[in-house]
Amino acid sequence: MSSTFSVNEPTPILVTGSHRSGTTWVGRMLAANTDTAYISEPLNVLHRPGIYRVPVKYWYTYITEENEADYLPAFHQLLNFEYHTWLEIKSLRSVRDFMRMGRDFHTFFNGSMHGQRALIKDPFAVFSSPWFAQKLNCKVVITARHPGGFASSLKRLGWNFDFNNFLNQPLFMRDHLEADRAAMESMDKNDIVGQSALLWKFIYRFVHGTRERFPDFEVVRHEDLSRDPLGGYEALYKKLGLDFTDYVKETILNSSSSDNPTKLAKNKTHSVKLDSRANLDNWKRILSPEEIQHVRKITEGVSEFFYTDEEWK
Repeated sequence: MSSTFSVNEPTPILVTGSHRSGTTWVGRMLAANTDTAYISEPLNVLHRPGIYRVPVKYWYTYITEENEADYLPAFHQLLNFEYHTWLEIKSLRSVRDFMRMGRDFHTFFNGSMHGQRALIKDPFAVFSSPWFAQKLNCKVVITARHPGGFASSLKRLGWNFDFNNFLNQPLFMRDHLEADRAAMESMDKNDIVGQSALLWKFIYRFVHGTRERFPDFEVVRHEDLSRDPLGGYEALYKKLGLDFTDYVKETILNSSSSDNPTKLAKNKTHSVKLDSRANLDNWKRILSPEEIQHVRKITEGVSEFFYTDEEWK
């Protein structure tokens, strides 16, 4: 297969946003259409080398024209469904790794043989979304989740965020975050809620600015999709030029049914089967009133572009 990516091939889709904002759910529901091939998180630091051959050093890597030579050829190969079998074999450490290899190889083979549309689900690509649109011709979907929901999810899972992932990217700091250096350097390493709020602020401040420059980017709120999964996804399918079939409808209904759990077990963080409506207010029980105020204060100036005062109550 050729390693040259042509914009005349089916337009790829990038689903991004913060992690824990519903990117997996959105990606999986869009991939319920048989014309799409779901590819998971090439910019994840722990990604599989079979799908993307370039090592990734930082969470939320920032790609721009100045450093694209390190990433662009490998993304061309990914979008042409070139699977790096030998690199994957050398990386195998467990039966689980072997099973993932089989899954990924099947995805890439089907994508190549059937001319499918690549759907990249990668929250860690959010700051690079303009580059994906301009250099890889991607249609971009960005998910947003309430700051309280995001913070409560990371608190429940015990997931810290190390801001050295940003501080150690000079281009990123220069272009977007230099004014925030002190806030990152002074952040308490044990304050998961505060870290979450600051990370949310950076991500969605960028998203807000980006959607003004790229009005074709689709920004969808996790809460809106949760309240009306069929209506929300049908609109998204239409905007992306995907066929909203009966099978797709059934898949969406099954993923969001009231028969599903109201919150995910900690060992099933990537499951897409959840009672979407019941899950909406879980954060108000997981965070204390003081923590909610902490999140709101840190995200002030950005959160109001996405959520009203009523949605904090």
